[in-house]
Amino acid sequence: MISKRRPVIVGLGEILWDVFPDGAKFGGAPANFAAHAAALGGDVCMVSGVGHDELGEAALRTLAEKQLSTEFIQQPAGFPTGAVRVSVDAAGYPCYEFGYDEAWDHLHWSDGLAELAHQADAVCFGTLGQRGEKSSQTIQQFVAATRSDCLRVFDINLRPPFVSLPVIDESLQLATVLKLNDDELPVLTEQYRLVGSPMTQLQSLSQIFDLQAVVLTRGAAGSILLRGDEISEQPGLQIRINDTVGAGDAFTAAVTLGLFRGLPLDTINQHATRVAAFVCSQAGATPQLPGELLSPEEALQ
Repeated sequence: MISKRRPVIVGLGEILWDVFPDGAKFGGAPANFAAHAAALGGDVCMVSGVGHDELGEAALRTLAEKQLSTEFIQQPAGFPTGAVRVSVDAAGYPCYEFGYDEAWDHLHWSDGLAELAHQADAVCFGTLGQRGEKSSQTIQQFVAATRSDCLRVFDINLRPPFVSLPVIDESLQLATVLKLNDDELPVLTEQYRLVGSPMTQLQSLSQIFDLQAVVLTRGAAGSILLRGDEISEQPGLQIRINDTVGAGDAFTAAVTLGLFRGLPLDTINQHATRVAAFVCSQAGATPQLPGELLSPEEALQ
């Protein structure tokens, strides 16, 4: 059954400013996801931390501008807003240099978060947001507190040197949906001794962790979505790349909305591919999406 209800969606983890050579742009994978999920029709809350500083105030303004609730943005005393230096190579692919011990590393649990977890229809979380022990505990407690029908989307988002195999395993145990890219699949292949083709490896992960869906993005080579016995393979679109920052997060947002709505997997995959391709063609992680991309039906006409 296709649902037309606006889902309650939570982006859970880091808020960062991506500092490019030409200036700072709002970012962080779960924040990018949240912004795109709101544009695509979700009622979205961001759970993160920012500092009592100029970047923190700018982040709060940006969240409000993108129609994201700031009710659950924490401001722990003494810690700065996250920032990451981004350099982009000739092909448009980014390299990141992260700061340390920032506001999003210090998320604490609260009764308000417990209530939000119960309300959530979908939550997206990753590994970078769990690099700090306190935030990792809070993020996992939040995901565990969601309803049994909530889409628990684990966007693995590996960012060396912040790669923890125990965090990956704990997160997979909690997840119902796994999203990863073709650079991250070999990490799981080694960790869980997976064999066979990439498709077989994805099917093995789905079985090992009893996942509702698995999503693999492969850049210009396209994407693979699995949901039970249903498989969708979509080639990449030929576009002129500006930069790829945020494209994977936009893809995840489109997939999450599609899964919630119960759309056919090919429809979800094609729409997510078009949304991600548009983001690649623009500067920054969260450009305003054109109207024809806001629904799968319009995007695929």
